[in-house]
Amino acid sequence: MTQQPGYRWAAPGDVNAFFGLMLDNIAGLILMVSLLAASFGFPASFAISHMVPGTAIGVLVGDLAFFVMAFWLAKRTGKCDVTAMPLGLDTPSTFGMVFFVLGPAFLHGKSILGLDELGAAQYAWHIGIWSLIFSGVFKLACAPVCGLVRQVIPRAGLLGSLAAIALVLISFLPLLDIFSHPLPGFIALAIVLTSLIGRVPLPGKIPGTLAALLVAGTVFFLMRWLDMPGYAAHEGVGGGGIVVQWLPSEWRTAWQFGWTKEVQDALGYLPVVLPFALGTVVGGIDCTESAAAAGDEFPTGGVIGVEAIATLVAAFCGGVIQTTPYIGHPAYKAMGGRAAYTLATAIFVGGAGVVGYFGYILQWLPAPIVYPILVFVGLEITAQSFLATPRRHYAAVALACIPALAFLAGNFPGQVLGDAAVRAAGISAATLSDQLLSEKLATIGVLSSGFILTSLFWAWALASIIDKRLCHAAAVIFTAGVCTLFGLIHSPIAGNRIYLPFGPDRWGDWVLPIAMRNITFEYAAGYIFAAALLFVWGTWLSKAGIDIPSHEETASGFSGEGHQESAV
Repeated sequence: MTQQPGYRWAAPGDVNAFFGLMLDNIAGLILMVSLLAASFGFPASFAISHMVPGTAIGVLVGDLAFFVMAFWLAKRTGKCDVTAMPLGLDTPSTFGMVFFVLGPAFLHGKSILGLDELGAAQYAWHIGIWSLIFSGVFKLACAPVCGLVRQVIPRAGLLGSLAAIALVLISFLPLLDIFSHPLPGFIALAIVLTSLIGRVPLPGKIPGTLAALLVAGTVFFLMRWLDMPGYAAHEGVGGGGIVVQWLPSEWRTAWQFGWTKEVQDALGYLPVVLPFALGTVVGGIDCTESAAAAGDEFPTGGVIGVEAIATLVAAFCGGVIQTTPYIGHPAYKAMGGRAAYTLATAIFVGGAGVVGYFGYILQWLPAPIVYPILVFVGLEITAQSFLATPRRHYAAVALACIPALAFLAGNFPGQVLGDAAVRAAGISAATLSDQLLSEKLATIGVLSSGFILTSLFWAWALASIIDKRLCHAAAVIFTAGVCTLFGLIHSPIAGNRIYLPFGPDRWGDWVLPIAMRNITFEYAAGYIFAAALLFVWGTWLSKAGIDIPSHEETASGFSGEGHQESAV
């Protein structure tokens, strides 16, 4: 490619950005393999040889496309500091595909279809391929209308849901692995936060991410050499016993299209798959808005189109996890990254799957020195979400974080109640002796279901209320009520499945169970009645001609010191 005059597509900041994006993607692959093996007994060697290569190829294609798109934007705008949009594996989808598609399909193959372990793994792989095809086609259909969505929804709605994801999934959850080995974990976190957020240079201008890997990694392996408790040989991210296979060829059997015979079974997973695909579409719109706030105006439809095509390419190569634009664009731009970091990530991650050195990474990469970069990305995105939003909408951004906190509150009890030993003992949330606790867990589950869309609706509605557009807020809240009726948000069914509120019994899992209709209809009614209230209220104010003080006028007298501090 001919370099565009003036566009510095490679810069020293690309080194930091590369380690951040690369480690984020590698962590996603590790998460998929380790969760399948630990939670369902899925053979790790099968996942590495069949699922990982195609999944990595999706990252390769998507990041290469965004690399080219950065040159296009630089040429169109004349800017020399364009930062390419990052792309990688979708973290929520990784959890969703493992726990609600791949794992259950594997168990179904063994217990219901009577397949041996290898046959059940192949059956689950075929279901995963179909799930990715469904996701890619859905996202491709959404691409042409995404620009309109970005124009209609305020930044508080788009970036509020972004901040929620950043705090819960990207910043908090990795801390658990970081502090499971606190000595190297603290060291890596201190280096990353000081160098990347504090902008304090290291000797020799060593990139912060590289320094964290070297220094904290040395401490980790020194603790292992000293045979300290918790630092045994199996303490790499992926555990021990992984046999590395160079140039795996098994994934290419996907080109024989043997998976097409599983289409009927795969259709049953649509209620689980489509919400995650929709979540990445909303996330892609969020990411585009976040990049625009940082100074890079990428076309929304083009960004969603790239993630759709990358997802489809991954599927036809045997991948099972969808790709999505990452919300880390402002963070990578703050690092000084341009376009080279996406090119390097594409080559490294694609090579990890296709060449086969991912097995070594799985064996040796310690979690405490990998995950601090995720904490930095989450913090940077959260800060950017507030900075790029009008001050009067700060409360809307904060409100958007609450459904994500509900997801966090229900995540760990859900893991405990979902443990095989607990299930074998017949214990579930419904069987707890404390009825109040059982009801609270159920409420948390419904509130957190589809939390990305819930966050968007709540922040959008509150931003409209702050702007005194009550009828507009009523329309948003009414839409949330309709989405509730179909399970797009607040689904009471395990796996956040979508459904039809009514239907004949022959439609099976597509119809909401009768036992769950009361809670669903009450949630929907709450939204709809609240929307009606706001609509009547807004109509009355309009007809009465009442002059409502602006938010700035009412806020200026609240705390002069705080207002001045924010302005500074």
